[in-house]
Amino acid sequence: MHDFCFTIPYGLLLIGGGLFGYFRKGSTASLAGGVGIGLLLTLAGYFSLKAFERKKNSYPALILETVCAAILTWAMGQRYVQTSKFMPAGVVAGISALMTGFYLYKIATGGNHIPAKTK
Repeated sequence: MHDFCFTIPYGLLLIGGGLFGYFRKGSTASLAGGVGIGLLLTLAGYFSLKAFERKKNSYPALILETVCAAILTWAMGQRYVQTSKFMPAGVVAGISALMTGFYLYKIATGGNHIPAKTK
């Protein structure tokens, strides 16, 4: 599975969660954090997709995805420990931890595997 297959939906989920938190509770932290990191991830996923279409890997995009997911894991994990609220802190921390592991796996295995040309 390619990183952009998960990164773009993950980024869109964070954008949606940030907007939901802002409109529901008026949380500017949710708006800035969710939408900001969600946009970064969606953009990184897009760049990774475009590189894949050119039969290349985008390691800067993969590194940005890993850093964003790791930061979210740490920040939302801390928030979950402090508040014990599963939603949204525990959910975002859990999903982000899984994504961090996935990105580290992709880095360790050489990125997206480019299919060989068939003739």
